[in-house]
Amino acid sequence: MTGLLDAVEALATPHGLDRYLELVNPMWTVRELRAEVECVHRSTDDSITLTLRPTRQWQGFRAGQFVNVSVDIDGVRRTRCYSPACSQHRRDGRIEITVKAHPQGLVSQYLHAHARRGMVLGLSQADGAFALPSPRPSRVLLVSGGSGITPVLSMLRTLVDEHYDGEIVFLHYAFDEQHVAHLDDLRALDAAHDNVRVVLAYTEQQLGGDLHGLFGHAHLAEAAPWHRDAETYLCGPAPLMQAVREHYDGLGIGHRLHSEDFAPAPLAPLPAQDATGDVTFTRSGTSATNDGGTLLEQAEAAGLRPEFGCRMGICFSCTQVKSSGCTRNVRTGETNSDPDVEVQLCINVPVGDVALDL
Repeated sequence: MTGLLDAVEALATPHGLDRYLELVNPMWTVRELRAEVECVHRSTDDSITLTLRPTRQWQGFRAGQFVNVSVDIDGVRRTRCYSPACSQHRRDGRIEITVKAHPQGLVSQYLHAHARRGMVLGLSQADGAFALPSPRPSRVLLVSGGSGITPVLSMLRTLVDEHYDGEIVFLHYAFDEQHVAHLDDLRALDAAHDNVRVVLAYTEQQLGGDLHGLFGHAHLAEAAPWHRDAETYLCGPAPLMQAVREHYDGLGIGHRLHSEDFAPAPLAPLPAQDATGDVTFTRSGTSATNDGGTLLEQAEAAGLRPEFGCRMGICFSCTQVKSSGCTRNVRTGETNSDPDVEVQLCINVPVGDVALDL
């Protein structure tokens, strides 16, 4: 079958077969994975939850993983990472993502304003190592903040669908009640399952909720006094993540904490002595003096619009071919001087002269 498809696509050159099928129905694809929006729900003023129906290529996911969602904005395909919020055992094969409209978020703002039933989005297979282990732990603490709620909510829903009988505490941080996505679902899960306890911590609202203020030892002592002997799964804004990690490391139980960053951590600055040379974008005929920023930042500063997604080295949307020069990965510190290799623009900086096929 694969050989036949290859032959048909060869006849369809210069466009792939999917380019012709989408003229009839965007959900008719041979190779590309896509998803149709079946439902749009607004649980808070600044977020929407989309129920997506993937095409037949979808292979499922593990609770906690993420997918890349792509949408065309002003003729440019933009990609962002989102974690499914539904159970991995959802029977109808749909997936659910919640999108918070960040002030500077191009894709999130677009989806918040324009997502509608019938819209077709690009979709990737699920990826990521943030997932529940097998066999399941005897006790589970789930900690989230803001839009970091989605991967841990997926874990909660998955455990419930598996009739997990261990103790679960779901500790979620938000400014106030109005900013808690999936609030009704959380309350329903808490009420329906004796082994599930949902604890809401409000950082700005003093009334309502179970806890108030920022994360601290007292919160864990109240929500899950047994957390030293449990497995904890964490996703949220950087200050919350740092506070929880420091607490666990201080107790010597950092190995029991599993986390997923949904926002890029600060990049390591390029040493001043390395910020030399020029960056040349050969396809566009543009060049600029190396200012020490990432290749993505320098391309944007030069007026180019390369595709990108997460800006943190996860989705690989910004990958381009480096035809010459040396780059340094700001995450690992590794350098690469090989010609004609693919590099991720968002996490690589030029060391001296670099040429990109962009």
